Amino acid sequence: MAMTLKPNSLQLLESRKPRNKHNPYFNSCFSKLRVLNHCSSSSSSSSSSSIGISDEAQRLVHQFNPKIPLQEALTPPSSWYTHPSFLSLEFDRVFFRGWQAVGCTEHIKEPGNFFSGRMGNVEYVVCRDDNGKVHAFHNVCRHHASLLAFGSGRKSCFVCPYHGWTYGLDGALLKATRITGIQNFDEFGLVPLNVAIWGPFVLLNLEENSPQHRADDDFVGHEWLGSSSKILSTNGIDSSLSYVCRREYTIECNWKVFCDNYLDGGYHVPYAHKGLASGLKLDSYSTTTYEKVSIQQCHGGSAGIEDKSDRLGSKALYAFIYPNFMVNRYGPWMDTNLVLPLGSRKCQVIFDYFLDASLKDDDDFIQKSLEDSERVQMEDIVLCEAVQRGLESPAYCSGRYAPSVEKAMHHFHCLLYENLLA
Repeated sequence: MAMTLKPNSLQLLESRKPRNKHNPYFNSCFSKLRVLNHCSSSSSSSSSSSIGISDEAQRLVHQFNPKIPLQEALTPPSSWYTHPSFLSLEFDRVFFRGWQAVGCTEHIKEPGNFFSGRMGNVEYVVCRDDNGKVHAFHNVCRHHASLLAFGSGRKSCFVCPYHGWTYGLDGALLKATRITGIQNFDEFGLVPLNVAIWGPFVLLNLEENSPQHRADDDFVGHEWLGSSSKILSTNGIDSSLSYVCRREYTIECNWKVFCDNYLDGGYHVPYAHKGLASGLKLDSYSTTTYEKVSIQQCHGGSAGIEDKSDRLGSKALYAFIYPNFMVNRYGPWMDTNLVLPLGSRKCQVIFDYFLDASLKDDDDFIQKSLEDSERVQMEDIVLCEAVQRGLESPAYCSGRYAPSVEKAMHHFHCLLYENLLA
């Protein structure tokens, strides 16, 4: 984003005697020796084939306690960010349940437009047919499982590059060669996925047993955003902006490190992003949490002055939509950040930039704004990769929250905990 809000400061915990009967960490893990031993055992268990992966992942979930007050709470253990089996549990309990943002309507604006993607082991393709209807399918040929579509673009049909089986944009199998004698030909169309549109965003539901139906976009929007839906739609999160471009980053960190970085209430901005900090009034920072959304807001340096040529503008709004989507509205700009796990220690972050239509031809302004945004992203990447390396150290188990600013981060961790137990 042009102003991704960033990382939780790591703080070393001093060894001290147990002193809080309500906090299991103080009762059982606060001595330095116990911390080191616990972290070492967690690290070794990740490579042990003698421990059932699902059982081990479930055990790791219980190392976080969402009921402890924020002032006393510990952050999730480092194993949440490093253990391979924990990511498998996250795919099953978090990403493969409920609605997930996967892209924007700009990429399926015209009939025949499509884009493809991957979430865990689910390959998908989203397209708009000749009648303007949006569809989503598993991007897998029903013959011998080859992928059908790659990247994005425009097609009149999907032709398998392996044996030429051809599917319509509605998923129906149209043609297959050398299949004389095959029965039930018309039953081998593409496997559908539930798809919905909210504003400029495309959403998928990847639940394995979810009934297939045309989702009502308003209902899905409420289910996805809860009571924050109206707040976002009345603060410029809509389809009126012009699409500018996409930027993609591969970062050597767990996907949650990037999310935590975004959710620290601007805590790190004056230390890590001095250029960005100079354009914000950080003392005005506020955070509000909703069902599955948190919204951080801050006045810009030009508060009270409406100047579309000011990249940051008079107000900035940063919305985190659980589990991995961020929407940032500031000045004439909006950008989105989609965080995709690529492994327990690697993620991809996709930025899509949108701009007030009156400025879409101002090339100099756009170029300068994107350069400023890129600088912030590079600063964040350095931070996130450093945090990941620290999480893998035997000296670190869990950290602490800064109660005055990091409640959105705690909200995120509590939602994760709730899903991972389900």
